[in-house]
Amino acid sequence: MKKYHPVDSLQSPRFSGVSTFMRLPHVRTLEDVDFVVVGQPFDTATTFRPGCRFGPRGIREASSILKAYNPVLDVDLFEHLSGVDYGDIDIVPGYLEESHTRITEGMSPIFESGVTPVILGGDHSITLPTLRALRRHHGPVSLLHFDAHSDTSSDYFGKPYNHGTPFYWAMEEGLINPETSIQVGMRGHYYSKDCHDYALNKGMEIITGWELHEIGIPAAIERIRERIKGTKVFLTFDIDFMDAAYAPGTGTPEIGGFTSYEALRLVTESCLGQNMLGMDLVEVLPDLDHAQITALAAAGVIHAFLSVLAKNKTA
Repeated sequence: MKKYHPVDSLQSPRFSGVSTFMRLPHVRTLEDVDFVVVGQPFDTATTFRPGCRFGPRGIREASSILKAYNPVLDVDLFEHLSGVDYGDIDIVPGYLEESHTRITEGMSPIFESGVTPVILGGDHSITLPTLRALRRHHGPVSLLHFDAHSDTSSDYFGKPYNHGTPFYWAMEEGLINPETSIQVGMRGHYYSKDCHDYALNKGMEIITGWELHEIGIPAAIERIRERIKGTKVFLTFDIDFMDAAYAPGTGTPEIGGFTSYEALRLVTESCLGQNMLGMDLVEVLPDLDHAQITALAAAGVIHAFLSVLAKNKTA
């Protein structure tokens, strides 16, 4: 067993104790850990339904049901990984650019240390300052992006930054390599065709939601793996990638999406054997999440990512 691991739920009931991700110890350390779980509770950049500032809390609470052994990959996470719940980045409520600066500065030492962050959002604008921190230490990276929306608008009401613009600015700032990046699941409507064309013209590959349904999960996984292989990869997962039936607790739900099983399989099989530098999962809105449907799905996707990290260590 690695140094940092969850509380033993055969000794302490899962509904007891302080709520941390997967009942990991809350220790703000980068020593003797392979990964850290970090909350970024910022939602001032939302454009429709706010409340995902409480996403990190909701995901942590739902994650108490998770266990260490993943039978799909035949791997026990904490035989191969040491991890902690690092706590939250202290954002500035109501102030986007100041909060983004705090996120960049807070994430920078994590990337510098070589520890893999697992980030709980927050709205999708948080990925931009995270990528700014990542570039400081790894240069431009490949982006593996699951979402119902491309998030490549240039502005909103004349302002550059919100949860629909992070990847426009990530490409403009040279934070990601579009030629080795891929967006998967886009099916939401656009304000204009320019948003879709911008990413394609930059060299981004896109598997739309309609196309993903048509070609199927195995074919999509093959395309994703071919696109990102041999590169440094950051995974960003917007929970509205899933159909609104599987993720009702989110700010901009979309129908015509994907099941929790499909999400688990895509993350698991796409990331196996890849050089994954970290991930975030964003846009969980607990106030609209009946029976924790969305938070449970989010926790499960993160568990799949951690399982991949553990399995990659056995290769």
